[in-house]
Amino acid sequence: MTEQEPLWQDPTPEGADPFEDAVRQLLGEVPHPVNWRTLSAEDAEVEWLELNAWVDWLRLEYGLQPNVIPPYWHRHSELVWELSAIHASWQGAYDPQAAAGAAAAWHLDFRLARERLKEWVGLSGTKLDQDRPTRQTVWPGDEPVDTAEETPNPNRHKDFVAFVMANVRRRAREEAEQANDGSSGELGARN
Repeated sequence: MTEQEPLWQDPTPEGADPFEDAVRQLLGEVPHPVNWRTLSAEDAEVEWLELNAWVDWLRLEYGLQPNVIPPYWHRHSELVWELSAIHASWQGAYDPQAAAGAAAAWHLDFRLARERLKEWVGLSGTKLDQDRPTRQTVWPGDEPVDTAEETPNPNRHKDFVAFVMANVRRRAREEAEQANDGSSGELGARN
């Protein structure tokens, strides 16, 4: 008599949560906030591209001016964190499982977020056609920080691609360094 294969085999890989996989299949990906400090290189690339597409849609859909969302928002962590939070909130509000009033609540939050974005843009110094790094206040005992001047940026899309590629390479390098020295934790302080 030959040994028969079991009628049912567990398709779940070792260590995976079958309940979590089933919920994902039923509901799709659950909206989640993004912690830019801990993203892997691979996840960062996906999140950057997704956020960029959404920000582009948002600025066009709502006719937002560059004093709310400037072209070089990706170069300013304060804007990245704010836009990322608004994006996660929007995903939750427009999720098929969301409550009927979630979209209206999101618009109230978005009204406040636009005010915060205007403040961040004003503090960062980024403009429609030129950009500079956000100026940092040096505390007593800190190393001096170079203050960069405004530079023109003629092509936002090329700048974004170059920025993301550099960000992903930096993260991959940090991951490799952590793997070599056996440490874990945050990948870096910058986006």
